[in-house]
This record gives sequence, C-alpha cells and structure tokens, in this order.
Amino acid sequence: MNTAERIFQALIFEMIALFFVVPASVYFGGFATGKMAIVGIGLSIFAMLWNYIYNIVFDKIAGHNRKDRSLLTRVTHACGFELGMVVITLPILAWYLNITWLAATALEAGFLVFILIYTYIFNVLYDKHQPYKKWVNKS
Repeated sequence: MNTAERIFQALIFEMIALFFVVPASVYFGGFATGKMAIVGIGLSIFAMLWNYIYNIVFDKIAGHNRKDRSLLTRVTHACGFELGMVVITLPILAWYLNITWLAATALEAGFLVFILIYTYIFNVLYDKHQPYKKWVNKS
C-alpha cells in the first residue's frame, strides 16, 4: 500500500467511524453534541496519524499480502492498534470531558468494543474490495 492509499484508507475509516461514534456517545453517554464532535474529530486526527505509523510497522512484520491474512493476524492487528490508542487517549478524555478516570475508562471501553469490531470488518472489506484501486488508481 503506497502513501496515497494509506491516507485514503485512513480518511474513509475515520469518516465512517465518526458517523457512528459521535451520535452514539451523545445518546448513550449524555455528553453535549459539540463536545463529542470535538472529541471525535480530535481522536480521529490522532487515530489517522497512529493508523499510518502502526500499519507501516505492522505490514513490515506481518507481510504485505493483506488479502490472505488469517483471523489471528487480523485480531492481533486490531488489538495492537487499540492498545496504542487507549494509552494516549484515556487521560485526554478524562481531562477534556472533566470526568473521572473511571468514567473515561467506561467511555473508552464503549469506543473500544465498537472500534475493535468496526476495525476488523472495515479492513476485511477494504482488503477484499480494494476501493482505492477501483475509485482512485484504477489499476
């Protein structure tokens, strides 16, 4: 995957995730829409940077043939990515939303459950359908 495709993949991933995460966190968490939109966009920007770096490293370790990755490889990929996200974002969520670490942990747990499932499904579908090659590169 070249740099342009990695950026394309990250943008598509984050836009779809925001579509689900912001309304759900407002509805289930009772947070203000504007505040959750800022949290969502901030987390998305960080996640895109982290996604870019993490996937380069992961591809070097797991190999570049993404179409034939096993379930274990994909689960390892998703869990590793999310662990990195949680370590950085938990204290930021607690501070910005002015909530306890326990409340921030519960919020992160909700994000984590959604994102782990979403990451797996997104990457399987992305790798299978190769939208960048179909829509942008057409090769």
